[in-house]
Amino acid sequence: LSAGDRLPPERELKETLKTSRSTLREALRVLEQKGLIEMRLGMGGGAVVRSVSTKQVSQSLGLLIRSQKVSLEQLAEFRERFEGDIAALAASRAKGRDTTRLHALLDQAKSHAEGGDDQIEHFLAVDKEIHLYFARMTDNPIYITILKTVHQNINQYFKKYLMMATREMKQNLADLYSVVEAIEKGDQEGARRLAQAHVRRFNANMERHRRGEMTDVGVGTQ
Repeated sequence: LSAGDRLPPERELKETLKTSRSTLREALRVLEQKGLIEMRLGMGGGAVVRSVSTKQVSQSLGLLIRSQKVSLEQLAEFRERFEGDIAALAASRAKGRDTTRLHALLDQAKSHAEGGDDQIEHFLAVDKEIHLYFARMTDNPIYITILKTVHQNINQYFKKYLMMATREMKQNLADLYSVVEAIEKGDQEGARRLAQAHVRRFNANMERHRRGEMTDVGVGTQ
């Protein structure tokens, strides 16, 4: 069945599949929940096949991250390798308009980094835009969707573990300048290495705070 096709009526499906009405309706409910069909009401209604998109994958991955079913270490391990691959691909596929856009974003990030500690949220928003633009440069919807979902849902970890001030913003900015420079040169391995180091440093910041928090809890319970 293709997108837009209607499934046969319930009575016909029940007879074809040799199943009960309640089992059939439960199966249709699950298909609807997964976004594979939609139930339309009225004349000519019924179960209609939906087109498959990246939205379903994004929702499931987003829920996994928001509910913190993966540890900070696991998320860090994934991001370091994944974002390194993205930077390498971006270096191999960069166009002139891409580097122009990246420098515009770097200028915004620099302005926030120079604005002091009260600009941290604005800096992080631009930092996210830069990472997402690296993904868009790959022209690969899988990279784009997964990275976008990760960055849209990682705030739960930031709120718990991220400690950032002007010094850290400037260090992150220096990292991003280095990655963009490697991308401009078409240096794939250099871009990969620098992007991984950037993510590793960012994650190390959160890990230090997490360990400090655990130490405080340990002392308090003695």
